[in-house]
Amino acid sequence: MAWERELEVARRLARRAAEQALRMRGDGVAAEAKPDRTLVTAADREGERLIAAGLSEEFPDDGLLGEEGAVRESRSGRKWIVDPVDGTVDYLRGIPAWSVLIALEDASGVVMGVCYLAELGEMYWAARGQGAYRDGNLLRASGVVQPGEAVLCVNALQKLSGSEWGIKVLGLMSRFRAVRCFGGCHDAMLVASGRAEAWIEPAAWPWDLAALKIIAEEAGAVFLNFDGGANIYGGNCVIVTPALAPVVREALAIP
Repeated sequence: MAWERELEVARRLARRAAEQALRMRGDGVAAEAKPDRTLVTAADREGERLIAAGLSEEFPDDGLLGEEGAVRESRSGRKWIVDPVDGTVDYLRGIPAWSVLIALEDASGVVMGVCYLAELGEMYWAARGQGAYRDGNLLRASGVVQPGEAVLCVNALQKLSGSEWGIKVLGLMSRFRAVRCFGGCHDAMLVASGRAEAWIEPAAWPWDLAALKIIAEEAGAVFLNFDGGANIYGGNCVIVTPALAPVVREALAIP
């Protein structure tokens, strides 16, 4: 199976990074604000160092891009994209919606990814053309076709007021059966596993989206940027089931 070794290494490193983060939180870990006002802890930095070292040892010719500054030029045409603690607020507060994200990108785009929701004990992974899985079980996006029977997830609800995208999302919300906001990676995996139908993320970096994109797509969901693109560098995204993609596109004026 293609990328079998890469997936095995990524899953192993994600588990190790999560175990380290949980130990550090148990010992007491402080947070500081980065220039963009997001939070960072020693667990974020140490987790990235652990993952970067493991990837460098296993795949020395591959590049690296990490949220906490890890960068390595690629000699192979491949690049690992890492978020050691996606959802630092959740991690700090003991809310089990944070994860470790590791993805691999080549010239064709993201080809494999891992999302480990450590405190829920859920390991998600996917590789291009090989399906998406949670703990070995094949994932399929929901078959719900009516918004009135569907669940919508929205990140950054606190930023809805006064923003153009927020006004559009507020109008969309009323059409759904329920709206949930557990956290970015968690909500994306709800869509991938068929427990929700759409997730809207208004502001994100490549390391936030790379693993989630390949897992969602391999589960049969659609990945979109607000401008109609479909890449992890677009700064935002929608992950939605094919049946409800037209509804979300129209509501958010996505080309």
